Amino acid sequence: MAFQDLKRFILGEALSNSQAEHERLPKWKALPVFSSDAMSSVAYATEEILIILAALSAAAAVWSLPIALTIAALLLIVSLSYRQTISLYPHGGGAYTVARENLGETPGLLAGAALMIDYILTVAVSISAGVAAITSALPECAPYAVAIALGLILIMTLLNLRGASESGLIFSIPTYFFIASILILLIVGFYRTWLGDLPPKAGIVHEAYPKIGLFLVLRAFASGCAALTGIEAISNGVPAFREPSAKNAKTTLMIMIAVLGTFFMGVTALAHQHLILPSAAGGGHGGGETVLSQLARTVFGDSMAYYAIQTATALILVMAANTAFADFPRLASILGKDRYMPRQLSNIGDRLVFSNGITVLGIAAALLIYLFDADTHALIPLYSVGVFLSFTLSQSGMVAHHLRHREPHWVKGLLLNLAGAIATALVLCVVAVTKFTEGAYIIILVIPAMLLLFRGVKRHYESVGRQLALPKTWTLDHVTPSIVVVPISGFHTGVLKALEYARGISKNIHVCVVDVDERATANVRQQWRQNLGEESASPLKLVVLDAPYRSVIDPVVDYLNELERGNPGQTLTVVIPEFVTKHWWHATLHNQTAFFLKTRLRYIERRVVVSVSYHLRE
Repeated sequence: MAFQDLKRFILGEALSNSQAEHERLPKWKALPVFSSDAMSSVAYATEEILIILAALSAAAAVWSLPIALTIAALLLIVSLSYRQTISLYPHGGGAYTVARENLGETPGLLAGAALMIDYILTVAVSISAGVAAITSALPECAPYAVAIALGLILIMTLLNLRGASESGLIFSIPTYFFIASILILLIVGFYRTWLGDLPPKAGIVHEAYPKIGLFLVLRAFASGCAALTGIEAISNGVPAFREPSAKNAKTTLMIMIAVLGTFFMGVTALAHQHLILPSAAGGGHGGGETVLSQLARTVFGDSMAYYAIQTATALILVMAANTAFADFPRLASILGKDRYMPRQLSNIGDRLVFSNGITVLGIAAALLIYLFDADTHALIPLYSVGVFLSFTLSQSGMVAHHLRHREPHWVKGLLLNLAGAIATALVLCVVAVTKFTEGAYIIILVIPAMLLLFRGVKRHYESVGRQLALPKTWTLDHVTPSIVVVPISGFHTGVLKALEYARGISKNIHVCVVDVDERATANVRQQWRQNLGEESASPLKLVVLDAPYRSVIDPVVDYLNELERGNPGQTLTVVIPEFVTKHWWHATLHNQTAFFLKTRLRYIERRVVVSVSYHLRE
């Protein structure tokens, strides 16, 4: 009971199926839940571009604006393409569902693997970037970055286990706080620049740009494409919206894209005008200051407004992980229903959320943060491959859908999705090549490994289905009474309950005691004679098993094997008496022989294991 009380205190009371509709999200709640990941990229996408360019020279940083414009155009193309996906696939699943239904099983599983990796990395990158924002404002916290990140993941996991509606309300405040903060930063920043209060160090338009290599431009472009992460989230989670779910999802998507595009271009342009470059330590947790922090400090100085923006940035980066917590469990549940993932992932928990998927995501992200030391820039190269692979497969699937079904206005949809497929495929190639040695190779190896895992799980479920399939006609045949074996260490009230149960199901009962202690064995024999008579006259058979190596379990298993050889084809039932302590911690004071024996016998055929529990009152 204590565990259940603690669970209810942390996660809240269980919700009934009738409350499911109330857990679906209105647009104002859905925006922070599904778009916090995309919006949070404002905090690091510009910086990722500048890190690559500034490595060559400060002058090369002027290329940031044309690169950002290209990324913004790509963002618009992909988002319009996902509007098509929402309309035609309102049941969710996103790239996995679209690719599997239109391109086949393998492309669908590749999209599923890419999305799952993307969501795990979303949590790791967002939390790490949030910690970077904290350490930019409070450098003394830098040595504790990993511990802070792990603590934040634990909090996010628990909040999401409380349910979609409740977590949506909690997460909406930081998201709208961030939107207001960045909007004020851009308005004040451009206004002060226009007044001349903040003289610009560079113009928006340049007559000439310094010559830099194409590969460097492509690397900067690939890094800046982190701005596109998370825009697929709404199409994956359409069922979480209130009715009309598809219409509400499309409206929310366009609001998100408008805010994201404006903020990304605004931050890049303002940083461009004031020649803000990444600090020597970058935006990781090594004590460097992020570009957004420098920009806020330039506009507001060390005022309360600066710290408000840093607080809002840290919060949105942490909340960005919630997009993955909303979509990963839903995708895992779909894969579970399709038998490519464990079925447990499709179970809905007490709070009407996919609790197992939420827990798995939290553990996986925590492991990544620990392995990569909560370093945002070490994780980003792993991020983009899965994102653009899922984009490309989703858009290609939509192209195939239009060609196959030719619904009204299909040509317009075809051209839009074809443009999206080509654009994201090109970006995928750029990312894979330019980020390969920085860690992208890990994802390129992991995705096929996950594909093999999916197929292996599917084969297992198909094998189980074949073996459990009933014949066309069947009856319940007469069953020969079972031989019952009752292993005991001595006589107590729990043993008597087990023996009474055994006598109720069979007349062929073997009571086994393992001779690990001569005095204890002698005591068993004495009690047997006093209460049940001589061993030869009793309907129960007392069997004393030798234990030359002092093992309790092995002699019992050997005796069962001997009985099986002497009675081929007959079922053996092992009745195990065990007492259950009132409090769980009392169990640590007793050996767990019954548990280990049950575990050992579980994987042996024609063995029925019955546990007869006797509950202690104190």
